[in-house]
Amino acid sequence: MIRQLKAPAGGLFLMLAGRYLRLGLAVLLLIPGLGMAEAESPAVAFGKGQQWSRPLAMAVATAHADATDAGLAIMAAGGNAFDAAVTISAVLAVVEPYSSGIGGGGFWLLHQAATGKNVMVDGRERAPLAAQPDLYLDEDGELIAGASLNGPLAAGIPGEPAALVHLAEHYGRLPLATTLAPAIRLAREGFAVDEIYRRMAAWRLEVLRASPAAASQFLVDGEVPALGALIRQPDLAAVLEALAAKGRAGFYEGAVARALVTGTRAAGGIWTLEDLSSYQVVERDPIVGRYQGWEILSAAPPSSGGVALVQMLGMLEALDARLGPASGEADRVHRLVEVMRRAYRDRARYLGDPDQVEIPVERLTNPDYAAGLARDIDPARATPSIARAMAPEGRDTTHFSVLDADGNRVAATLSINYPFGSGFVPPTTGVLLNDEMDDFSTQPGVPNVYGLVGGEANAIAPGKRMLSSMSPTFAATEDQLVILGTPGGSRIITMVLQGILAAIQGGDPQDWVAAPRFHHQYLPDQIRFEAAAFDDALQHQLSERGHHLAPADQRYGNMQLIVWDRTSGIVQAASDPRGIGKASVRKQPAALEP
Repeated sequence: MIRQLKAPAGGLFLMLAGRYLRLGLAVLLLIPGLGMAEAESPAVAFGKGQQWSRPLAMAVATAHADATDAGLAIMAAGGNAFDAAVTISAVLAVVEPYSSGIGGGGFWLLHQAATGKNVMVDGRERAPLAAQPDLYLDEDGELIAGASLNGPLAAGIPGEPAALVHLAEHYGRLPLATTLAPAIRLAREGFAVDEIYRRMAAWRLEVLRASPAAASQFLVDGEVPALGALIRQPDLAAVLEALAAKGRAGFYEGAVARALVTGTRAAGGIWTLEDLSSYQVVERDPIVGRYQGWEILSAAPPSSGGVALVQMLGMLEALDARLGPASGEADRVHRLVEVMRRAYRDRARYLGDPDQVEIPVERLTNPDYAAGLARDIDPARATPSIARAMAPEGRDTTHFSVLDADGNRVAATLSINYPFGSGFVPPTTGVLLNDEMDDFSTQPGVPNVYGLVGGEANAIAPGKRMLSSMSPTFAATEDQLVILGTPGGSRIITMVLQGILAAIQGGDPQDWVAAPRFHHQYLPDQIRFEAAAFDDALQHQLSERGHHLAPADQRYGNMQLIVWDRTSGIVQAASDPRGIGKASVRKQPAALEP
């Protein structure tokens, strides 16, 4: 049985909640009458075996405990999942500067429970208006090493600040002054350096040193900070305060915009005030597909994630119909690799910014097209691709999942591309700029830092959004909902695919996010796999089928996942053990009846 609980009167409740938010990111546990209970990942709330139209618990799973706690606190203070998404995004921008930030962008996949509306908020960066296809080529037409990765010339125009304002104005309940408060406090008072921060800062040390403002902000005397050292970012706090007070004008116009443009241009960038003032968030219909009775909603172009996921699942269904179920582990992996190969080939051929390139989305996501792609898959032999070297894995990018008391939900994947982005901070702003320009096909047929090869559809053009692999996703049946996503560069899509397949199979969500992974992306022609994914016997069987195997140097990805069983009301959340994240499920302020 669920105990009936009464929340205090609205004004007092918000006042008390606000007090807790100001004091820090501690969860609101002891507010009189709130009666909330929390469980860490793997986390289960409370059910009584009936059909529930709303979850019995709210849940948050993010890559950092401070962000998880802040998101839960905002919902406890009267906010919904969309308010929590603003808070979490901003907190991650402060405490995970190697993964995301207000100098970057992302995709926020939303579901409004009251209306049934599903929408993707596209806050992807776009190319400066002065950008041209030969931006990173020398006089001989050759790529200039590092030009699309390091320094201000590598930075696209940020979309995250505009997206946060859009979420607050169109979907949230609380003002930005409230939802941005935890991030502002953390930026001003500081957060403690952890091992992941140290590893990423060491990886990008020389690039950070090249920007005096970045070195001052993220290093100590030009060196990687010690474990536990506090990183304070007063300039970033001031920019977040301007965003809270003035909305998008606080970032894209006025003093902040002038400082961003002046700083980038002085260091060799090409930003203009028009680049910032003309940036717009775009709402897009998610990509929708079906597999074995599940509905899959995922990110639309300029993400390649939704199209690729629907294609891969469609090919798997066609293979099951033609060949029957997989006969063993080698057969299962072989099929998955072959559908990955074909989806990534189409990614390179067709996908780009839908506002500037005509993309045949309906054809690419049609089940008949998927069946056609699967028709030439040999059940016993790998389909050859052209071998090409692959870039190392990174923990750049971040993902979070949110479910609130009413069933509103958010899956969001955010990025600044490579760890610590471009490594450049315009003086006085505290804003670490992305290096998302590398996600364009800087030269058709030449791989980017993740080994992905693109074509003309993703070539650089003024004001164009670059193609992405970010894949925030909902997977649902009538009885079950899964909210998931992960960072991981080009490997994001195949990780989400494996997460969906694990959810369909059932079991413990913590096992889904912890499971060892493998990946194929057409080029290079190799299966990249975590050490625990394939034993010696399986490696031998795959090699016999003609697959080229490449063990990964380290584990990759950082999946954040929530599951709501609508027949029992049970909510579970799981955070990938590869990272330092936190998944929490919290009993509602007052019990809900089915």
